[in-house]
Amino acid sequence: MGKHFFRSSSPPPSKPTSHHTLAERAMEECEKDVHTLITKWTSSESDQFLFSLTSHQEAEEFVRAVRNLHNSMHRLVSVTPEAEKLYQAKNTIQAAMKLLESEFRRVLKANREYLDPECVSIRSYKSSRFSISDSEHDGAGYFADDPDAMDDLKMIADCMISTGHAKDCVKVYQSIRKSIVDETLKSFEVERLTLHHIQKLDWDILETKIKSWLRAVNLAVPSLFYGERILADHVFSVSGTIADSAFTEITREGALALFAFPQNVGKLKTLTPEKMFRTLDMYEALANVYPEIESIFNSDSNEAVKSQVTNSLSKLSEAVRSMMVDFESAIQKESSKKPVAGGGVHPLTRYAMNYLSFLADYSESITVIFENWKLTLTYPLPKTLFPCGGGEEAYPEDVLSSPVSIRLGWVILLMLCKIDGKAQPYKDVALSYLFLANNLQYVVNKVRSSKLNLLLGGDCVARHESKVSRYIAKFEKLAWGKVLTSLPEDPTAEISPEKAREHFVSFNTEFELAYRKQISWIVL
Repeated sequence: MGKHFFRSSSPPPSKPTSHHTLAERAMEECEKDVHTLITKWTSSESDQFLFSLTSHQEAEEFVRAVRNLHNSMHRLVSVTPEAEKLYQAKNTIQAAMKLLESEFRRVLKANREYLDPECVSIRSYKSSRFSISDSEHDGAGYFADDPDAMDDLKMIADCMISTGHAKDCVKVYQSIRKSIVDETLKSFEVERLTLHHIQKLDWDILETKIKSWLRAVNLAVPSLFYGERILADHVFSVSGTIADSAFTEITREGALALFAFPQNVGKLKTLTPEKMFRTLDMYEALANVYPEIESIFNSDSNEAVKSQVTNSLSKLSEAVRSMMVDFESAIQKESSKKPVAGGGVHPLTRYAMNYLSFLADYSESITVIFENWKLTLTYPLPKTLFPCGGGEEAYPEDVLSSPVSIRLGWVILLMLCKIDGKAQPYKDVALSYLFLANNLQYVVNKVRSSKLNLLLGGDCVARHESKVSRYIAKFEKLAWGKVLTSLPEDPTAEISPEKAREHFVSFNTEFELAYRKQISWIVL
């Protein structure tokens, strides 16, 4: 009974199982290998870096050893979670991660030229067009930095992520790459301008900033952002989530600043019709790169960037439509009374048609902008305005195929109605018809020589030309009727010399009067 009383309550230590012994021995060997390599590459006597042009084999050996150690630790934990050797192995893993993190940072900084987003995007473009051998030959000697830098970064990232140190790796990557993105955007003259700031700028200064923005967006999207997307996807190819997160953190702030600028410009209340074309330049530039933006910023984490682009396009569209209304209003309010000397082309005609011909150069953009912008009228418009179909009078929706054609046709009609009114002050009716003919011919010439011809259609031009001919016929009848009636009714009939002399004198008199009256008149 006494022996039983003094017996220990704890069971005697069990002998290590064969599985435990093998797992521990394997881990010890792996730990020794990693420790030896760490000592080698962190020694003060070493004058080389682990990831360099001359040590790729050693770098691969190091990463392989770290992976083996990590895997052996997992095997030992599954057998003996509290094994003392695990603590030493964990310390060795930490030292290995410290070395890899240091190398990751160094490779990112040392190979900045090779990892430049534009260079990365160019190499990606080349690789899609040429064979591997062509690419290697074409790129030989082009970069002074390590051509394996991207693969080195990927190797380090894969190792750190697989061993549970993704956060440290991504933090270094984001810090260095974001500074490069911000610096590059600054070199593109991209500024973080608020609406309040923009509202205070004179137009000349703002126009300069718009020009800088146009250059920046055409560089940033296809080279900077695209290059960063490729680099992040390559380095963190082991995890799409990490790649998206890293890319988003690097580019979001700069991208939002770049893509918000057009929205703020579109919000300005001081945009007049003359500023239409710079606004369209911005819309066109952003619309042209939009497919690339959707492809580059293709993850849910980049939804804010894509939404900003959409909002900017929407606000620019609103601004263009608003300026178009102001342009139409300016035509309607034009109130000059003084007749144009000689029945020449009125300044309103020149202004309106030059404006519309420039506008037609943005045909693709305005077609989209005007697509759902319905022209509401309470009365029919004349058939001569439109290119096809309809009766003598028809609504534009019945005879035109697109909202942009309807809108442009409507503006031309507004202008022609004003020109009709400006023919009234001429005291000579013949001159008023010449004035109408000249102005309508100017419209025809402008339509024919610009993209308006494509938007309005050839039949529209033909109808206007027919109307020009009618104006000319009336002008000729009124201006030269007396000259023509002074001639014999039948020029082939025989007449007496006296009668011929009368016709000759009458013709000379009427011709001289017509000539003196019309010497200063203008025929386009």
